[in-house]
Amino acid sequence: MNRTKLTGNFLRLLIAPLLFEVTVLADERPNILVLMAEDMSSRVGSFGDSVAVTPNLDRLAAEGVRYTNVFATAGVCAPSRAAFITGMHQVSIGAQHMRASTRPEGAYKSVPPAFVKAFPEYLRQAGYFTFTDTKLDYQFSGVFSETGPFTIWNEEGRDSDWSARSDGQPFFGLINFAVTHESGLFPPLGYWPNNWGHFLSQVFRFVSGPTADVEVVESGDIVLEPYYADTETARTDIARHYNNIHVMDLQVGKLIDRLELEGLLDETIIIWTTDHGDGLPRAKRELYDSGIKVPMIIRWPDLRGQGAVETRLVSFIDLAPTIMVLAGVPVPDHMQGNDFINDEPRSYIYASRDRIDTFVDRRRAVRDHRYKYIRSWYPKKATGHLLAYRDNIPMVQEMREKYESGELNEAQRLWYLPTGEEQLFDLLLDPFELQNLSDDLGFAGVRQRLADQLASRFREIGDMSELSEQDMVARMHPMGDSAVTATPVLDLADGLITVDTPGASIGYSVNGGPWHNYTGRVTLLPGDRVAVKAVRYGWRESEVGDYLVR
Repeated sequence: MNRTKLTGNFLRLLIAPLLFEVTVLADERPNILVLMAEDMSSRVGSFGDSVAVTPNLDRLAAEGVRYTNVFATAGVCAPSRAAFITGMHQVSIGAQHMRASTRPEGAYKSVPPAFVKAFPEYLRQAGYFTFTDTKLDYQFSGVFSETGPFTIWNEEGRDSDWSARSDGQPFFGLINFAVTHESGLFPPLGYWPNNWGHFLSQVFRFVSGPTADVEVVESGDIVLEPYYADTETARTDIARHYNNIHVMDLQVGKLIDRLELEGLLDETIIIWTTDHGDGLPRAKRELYDSGIKVPMIIRWPDLRGQGAVETRLVSFIDLAPTIMVLAGVPVPDHMQGNDFINDEPRSYIYASRDRIDTFVDRRRAVRDHRYKYIRSWYPKKATGHLLAYRDNIPMVQEMREKYESGELNEAQRLWYLPTGEEQLFDLLLDPFELQNLSDDLGFAGVRQRLADQLASRFREIGDMSELSEQDMVARMHPMGDSAVTATPVLDLADGLITVDTPGASIGYSVNGGPWHNYTGRVTLLPGDRVAVKAVRYGWRESEVGDYLVR
């Protein structure tokens, strides 16, 4: 994608007239709403799943475009969300491990390069009202709201929506649906918890109620993947997943109804997707399609392409630049994704897996339309390992028991066996990725092509797992703890705000009002009291500077 790089004084000079333009043309720019379910593959009726009961998503698909080859950059939430929000592969910004805030040797925040910003911050600077709910999980933030850079969102939290925007101001929102999360398969409150994490999940779900109270899908309805043993436990857990998906669908329907009631449906681009694959064994956390392939629907205000199916390859890092183009906001050169609406289709997608909780790992994957190649730096390790959080799912416990007692067939055993250094799959003939072709001489050319492509791409973007996590953290935090952003300085004579910390985002508030992102000269009046603060992603916020205009 050919982009213009905007930096320094030139950026400030450009943004000043742009903000004036935004005010004049605000209602000509679309609202953009991203609806992101958690831990869910393409278990949607309109994507060909005959078991799923998803009437609202099916309506959205009928009125929009279905994207059938969309891929997260990781099979687990925090690295995937870091890539989504920045348009950068998580391995290139130190956000690849799951997760930074729960590292066994000590929590940390990822510190991306100084030029990296979350794309909603660019939208906010350009005049969009930005909001999200309680889920952040960007690695340079904590998991929940109010733990990340304050400059990304105008509003964040449980009740945040577009209501507080100014008249005519376009909005960008990211709404997450926790009901489909893996923890929805854990035994609920009333069952003795397996561990502390299980207990906290029980309490969270008891308080927030995000699991299904309906049973539109029963265990006998389930069509099992060949890598699952056909047991009542497995069927019950997967049926519960489908029922949670149905509740998410109802929540999406209520949101669409509200947009329609408020006259916003035909002014809003709706993008529905999920953060990675199913929260099930051999899916979440994996580089198989069950872990990284996700559904996506885009509904346009004018219903263009309604009912169409788009098969191009789309990576999660493509969403940031695409949304910025839709909003009319310049895309910075450092973003690694493509505009998948206007650019030529990509030939490959890439994904990675690194530490998972206490399990040290490093794997990289590249996929084209037909083949996938996975390289492991830990070839003697299996990915069906013990994992305290995942092991709360009853079918995970049962599968391991059956493996240890020799009751699983060949396809079901694979998850518990070392993967070897290389894996190659023909996804046309082997969609469940059970037949490793890496040693098949008939596929030597394909294997070499994909291996070269993978090595070239990760060398190009810079893979921070070339360092140990300990060394990476030491490089990001040389003082052993998060540095503190310098306090900005306001020049009262000309309304300019500067900060000594390179790459810091600056905010200001006038007379106790809301915080605004600083983009250029601030107009002030005598008697105004101005507060200023700044934050470098991954660092602690600065102290607040206080000024009185005389």
